[in-house]
Amino acid sequence: MSQSTTEGKALIEATRPFTAESRARSWFEVSLTILLLGGTVAIAALAPWWPVRLAGSVVAGLLTVRGFIIYHDYMHGALLRRSPLARALMYVYGILVLTPPRVWRETHNYHHAHNAKIVGSHVGSYPVVTVDMWKKLSARDRFFYKAARHPLTVMLGYGGIFLYGMCLSSFLRRPLRNWDSALALVVHFALAAALYRFFGADVLLFAFVVPLVVACAVGAYLFYAQHNFDGVFLQGRHEWSYTRAALESSSYMEMGPVMQWMTGNIGFHHVHHLNPSIPFYRLPEAMAAIPELRDARVTSLRPRDIAACFRLKLWDPRVGRMVGYRDV
Repeated sequence: MSQSTTEGKALIEATRPFTAESRARSWFEVSLTILLLGGTVAIAALAPWWPVRLAGSVVAGLLTVRGFIIYHDYMHGALLRRSPLARALMYVYGILVLTPPRVWRETHNYHHAHNAKIVGSHVGSYPVVTVDMWKKLSARDRFFYKAARHPLTVMLGYGGIFLYGMCLSSFLRRPLRNWDSALALVVHFALAAALYRFFGADVLLFAFVVPLVVACAVGAYLFYAQHNFDGVFLQGRHEWSYTRAALESSSYMEMGPVMQWMTGNIGFHHVHHLNPSIPFYRLPEAMAAIPELRDARVTSLRPRDIAACFRLKLWDPRVGRMVGYRDV
């Protein structure tokens, strides 16, 4: 797929009608998500049988992902713009789920502006190098590159990606600007200590730690797979095209209705990258209405597709696709 600038602008223009928000719908989605999240956390904390508590923890983790997508859309200005109440709710939520508003806005906006560039796309995303660049890396740099893209790093994103990357690292890098990263850490560990002190280790585990571990793992993998899938196309900085990066470097992730709801339609990622001002509940509508958006690069949460995504490590411009380390 190759598009001129004019065609790219026309396609973006075609998505503009779908940026219209229903404030009532937005508040309904926020209220429902908060209500369900609170209910499942209560089940995880209070249910008399541990299997029920664990199930509540897992569902609470998935609902945390849905809440994060709403927060993510608010930060894009896609919903509840200029609402003081929404601003307060979303900023508190960002602190609680270890995505402080300041560093999130900075890195995520950069990601949207540089998605799929071979050099420079690592901010707010996973690093990627070409085969030739890989051959020139030192052993130390290869180790850190492998570690950043390792499945364990993604699955244990709670510690490495969110606690360290989004909070501690961002604060140490720019403490005055990213003061809310320190606040997120203080709030996080204060809540953990209070839960342990007043309610015990079991409530801390089921109502706090497990939901965050689940949410961070799911969120980290979604972000990985939506830009590291079989068929992804990467571009050099000089020939980079915003529209092509959205359509060919961001996936459409096929999901069942439950996971699609839990993840706030973020699987329609190519549509979101084309126009991040579209509210999450209108992304399917936009894809259905615009023919160009239906010709998407597809992945899924099936085990074989997850395994295939994790095998892709390096960009090989000679064949125009991602390859594994063993292919070099």
